Amino acid sequence: MWWLVTPGNPLKDPGQLAPLDERIAQARRVATDPRIIVTGFEAAIGSRYTVETLVWLRRHRPDLRFVWIMGADSLGSFHRWRRFEEIARLMPIAVIDRPGHTLAAPAARAARRYADARLPEFEAPALPSRKPPAWVFLHGPRSALSSTALRAGRSA
Repeated sequence: MWWLVTPGNPLKDPGQLAPLDERIAQARRVATDPRIIVTGFEAAIGSRYTVETLVWLRRHRPDLRFVWIMGADSLGSFHRWRRFEEIARLMPIAVIDRPGHTLAAPAARAARRYADARLPEFEAPALPSRKPPAWVFLHGPRSALSSTALRAGRSA
């Protein structure tokens, strides 16, 4: 799993962000599983938007089957992301349940837009091989950990 630490979220105040190298170091302290690779490569490729990153990945690694992973909290604003419909057509999406978003996320504007592309949770293992748009909402242990809490030096 690649944990992409963004150079900046266009939907958030850039003045609230710590420098990229600090945020990468914070993410690495949290990502203790050796299967998680924390990277800030979006800055190196000059990507400002998720859609640009996903296009780059598809172009440079056509041999891999990617799944975009987002928190259920992000699904609520997904329709505001630059070219969100293209993102949904580029690769399957796994939405991870987050505290306070279990009921709201599936009712989000983007979730309703792609309701017919939603897979039942038990089909999640097949997601990498599904032709997009395809997405699944994954329930399970929920973490209250957030980038805001990490920046504040808290664990929740």
